[in-house]
Amino acid sequence: MKTERPPNFVIMFLDDSGWADFRPFARTDYPTPHVERLAQSGCLFTQFYVPQAICSASRASLLTGCYPERHRVFGAIAPRERGLDPAFATVAEVLKTAGYATGCFGKWHIGDHTDTRPPARGFDESSGLMYSNDMWRYHPESRFYDSFELQYWKNDAIAIRDLSPQQQNYLTTWYTEDAVDFIRRHARKGPFFLYVPHNMPHVPLACSEKFLGKSGQGLYADVMMEIDWSLGCILDALEETQVREQTIVLFTSDNGPWLSYGNHAGRTPYREGKATAFDGGVRSALVMSAPGHLRPGSTSGRPFCSVDILPTFARLAGAPLPRNPMDGKDVWSWICGASDAVNPHAYYSITTGDEFQAVVTSDGRWKLHLPHAYRTLDFAGQDGRPGRYRMERIALSLFDMQEDPFETTDVSAEQPEVFERLKAWVERRRDEWFPPIRK
Repeated sequence: MKTERPPNFVIMFLDDSGWADFRPFARTDYPTPHVERLAQSGCLFTQFYVPQAICSASRASLLTGCYPERHRVFGAIAPRERGLDPAFATVAEVLKTAGYATGCFGKWHIGDHTDTRPPARGFDESSGLMYSNDMWRYHPESRFYDSFELQYWKNDAIAIRDLSPQQQNYLTTWYTEDAVDFIRRHARKGPFFLYVPHNMPHVPLACSEKFLGKSGQGLYADVMMEIDWSLGCILDALEETQVREQTIVLFTSDNGPWLSYGNHAGRTPYREGKATAFDGGVRSALVMSAPGHLRPGSTSGRPFCSVDILPTFARLAGAPLPRNPMDGKDVWSWICGASDAVNPHAYYSITTGDEFQAVVTSDGRWKLHLPHAYRTLDFAGQDGRPGRYRMERIALSLFDMQEDPFETTDVSAEQPEVFERLKAWVERRRDEWFPPIRK
């Protein structure tokens, strides 16, 4: 990687995409050549975590380097809510102190007030929706959204007052066009940070006529192919402007699939999905390319978490960390596979809503679930209509994620030392951040 200036950063952050939705993570019935292209130039990270498997909390943690229990954005915030407290700096604000141009094109969903929208949170340019694309009057279940217009913003102004179902078809295209335009205008001027948080494949699924029916495998596959096309356009723009070798690119998702939507939901080999603390919810497929640092075509099982992105980027950019407290750590040497590198964390905590539900060791080997209720699929819906969940409960349980990544067998009795060590850490963490564990 050239060193004349700090690296550019590009993050494509999908919404509700499953771990197995793209090649080469899994075999799919539809092609995803540009994800494979990115993987061939970089590394697949097979144990990348988000700290909460719900969109607003996950986004706020990625952008601030803080756990939900610190920044207090839990679950999915409703339209018109203030959202993330400006006291917590975003990665865009941090990088701007080092001279970066910043752009955000896609789903924001961490605040819909003047002081919490992208222009106030460090982004020079922005476009997209302020919240999820199902928060509108066409929602198949909730009448809560009847009074909300789905507004499309450009910078600090409303460009479309009330988005129509037909216009949803062009969200991926619009975000991609704006991202490519941003790259072309800024590539030669200095370092940039580009954040592309796609609305898709969150329901309602939508794609342009370029991809509708193209997969032959249904609408979800069509949407996946269009997202893959979007990545390809961004990679092409980086190459055309001759900054590909100076750019670190990340492609991942905010959480696992929304399983109740059946054939409109993604796939994961892991237990459960979105809005749970199981790995089907909090383990996201990550492809990262960093020319000169990550071996092309490689795979890494070294775990890390989205809270680590901000401090890692800050160090690479030569930007000072914000003054607010932060949970993430600089994990660059760990990511790059240095033989002497260690993960600077001891554990990563996992929440659902405002409830502390699990902890995973920083080597990825052990995962302890606290006693909690969780939703599991009763039956799946079809063609945009949701199915139904039922509630079940897990007891205090220890899983060996190396031998049992699907979290099927409690090994607390077989591993008493590990169990007691994790339980002691959980109790300290609980006392600091959470009310007592419910037995």
